[in-house]
Amino acid sequence: MNNEPSAVESVWDYPRPPRLEPTSRRIRILGVDQTIADSTRALRVLETSHPPVYYIPSEQVNMCLLRRSMTHTSFCEFKGSAIYWTLAICQPDKVIEIPDVAWSYPSPSPRYAAIAGHMAFYASRLAEQGIECWVDDELVKPQPGDFYGGWITSNLRGPFKGDPGTGHW
Repeated sequence: MNNEPSAVESVWDYPRPPRLEPTSRRIRILGVDQTIADSTRALRVLETSHPPVYYIPSEQVNMCLLRRSMTHTSFCEFKGSAIYWTLAICQPDKVIEIPDVAWSYPSPSPRYAAIAGHMAFYASRLAEQGIECWVDDELVKPQPGDFYGGWITSNLRGPFKGDPGTGHW
């Protein structure tokens, strides 16, 4: 798969089970006066009908802003058991907390072992708080529905799973 910024990709060409691949694209999450994450060594998961989910190496995430959720976990039939993270950002007049905004797989299934030590973020939940997600120099559009966590860029073609009425896909 060509993951250069100019390559047009249809999410309907992505496989199931999902494919995991490295990307050299610059993945950034920018809060008010703070960089939450910045990487050119992310991995992306590509699954039929879904925009890519980017997994950022935890050493390139400002982990001081995150704390592990003690109540929320999930299970993916492909990747295994996920844990979740709450983001807390201090602003001059308040602290913004975004529960379960990121997730990781401490012990993923063997096929996805490379995502151990990486974190993915819901662009939708970040955008609600004015936090921006970027792929190279493009502001990401969050995947609809706030369930899958995909990041939509202008080179992607849908339709994308997540919109109302797409749950049966």
